Amino acid sequence: MGEVQDKCSFDMSRIGKKAIGIPDKVKVKVESGRVFVEGPKGKLEWPLPAKIEVKIENSSIAVNRNGEDKVSCSMHGLARAYIYNMIEGVNKGYAKNLEIHGVGYRAQLQGKVLNLQLGFSHPLVYQIPEGVSIKTPKPNRIAIEGIDKAIVGEVAAEIRNYLKPEPYKGKGVRYEGEYVRKKAGKSVA
Repeated sequence: MGEVQDKCSFDMSRIGKKAIGIPDKVKVKVESGRVFVEGPKGKLEWPLPAKIEVKIENSSIAVNRNGEDKVSCSMHGLARAYIYNMIEGVNKGYAKNLEIHGVGYRAQLQGKVLNLQLGFSHPLVYQIPEGVSIKTPKPNRIAIEGIDKAIVGEVAAEIRNYLKPEPYKGKGVRYEGEYVRKKAGKSVA
């Protein structure tokens, strides 16, 4: 049997090698193992993983790893992707849209609370976290916006988990444009 290798036998991180361009309105600095990004939409910071270093030259960023062990290889691409997402977030922002399908199902915004009526005996109350804004343009639509891609995606997933789309009638909360594969009921058999 082959033995387990601790070193990267081949360079796995194609993403980690790519340079990141810095837009004109965005400022990036690295201090004491943390990356700080500031732009027109806000500020973000992130702690760098061990054995990863970031070099800022002119208007681009290069992410390098200091080791060839398995952890540094895996963190190389992650660090580059996370820094890229931070720059995009403070420059343009991120958005996720949810659709609510079902008779009588609706969402209503009340201050910093999202009130969801999804067919349960009681309304579901979702506290909106800091750094995220939620709008309800229609009672069956939810728009989630923010500068941190991870938090925007997490909020959308938490709201969707209240009532995932079911496969028989398609009722529930789904991402905009998500395809729900429907099953045939008993009567079709």
